Amino acid sequence: MSAPSRHEGRAPVRRDRALYVEILIEAPLDTVWRLTQDPVAHVRWDARFTDIRPVRLRPDGAQEFDYELDLFVQRIRGTGVSLGTREGPRGERTSALIFDAADRVSPLKAGRGYWRYLPTETGVRFITGYDYEPGWGRLGKVLDRLVIRRFVWWLTARSFDRLRIWAESDIAPERLSGWRSLRPGGPRARRCLSRPPLRSRRTIMQDAPESLEVISA
Repeated sequence: MSAPSRHEGRAPVRRDRALYVEILIEAPLDTVWRLTQDPVAHVRWDARFTDIRPVRLRPDGAQEFDYELDLFVQRIRGTGVSLGTREGPRGERTSALIFDAADRVSPLKAGRGYWRYLPTETGVRFITGYDYEPGWGRLGKVLDRLVIRRFVWWLTARSFDRLRIWAESDIAPERLSGWRSLRPGGPRARRCLSRPPLRSRRTIMQDAPESLEVISA
């Protein structure tokens, strides 16, 4: 399968509420794997987390962890489990995740998702698919449909492009944060795809690796 060109993404549509973000990173697979699997590196580029702390390694290799997101006026805390795997005839890798926010202030409650690392001739197609239950009761469900889910997609896509810049150009994510991200060449969500490049009857979450069922059991 040929790698998709970088072009402007679109906000997720209602036919499948799960979020999808894909970007082509022109860097070695091992580099992308290291920057995404190491908790210390992960929080440097991913704006959805401020801190990730490993707690316990399960016998099946899954990693339990605590996470935080500092919103300045409130620090949201939660727990999660992740499992990275190396599989596929062409060196594909995957990482599955389940999480649950313990804070009532969080607009996201329990969720599940995955990362896929697909090697190409020029780099790695880095893909995520994930879904979650909105917080804040009935009001949260309405706001999620109108605003929050679109914002979460944008935040994820922008973080993916910050990762791309770090992996390709060795520019530290901290140099692409805040007002500095507005400079030419800064991270842009529009460089990501919001839907799979090829049409399929499968939903985004049906494309999750089997490891997601392992950690969800």
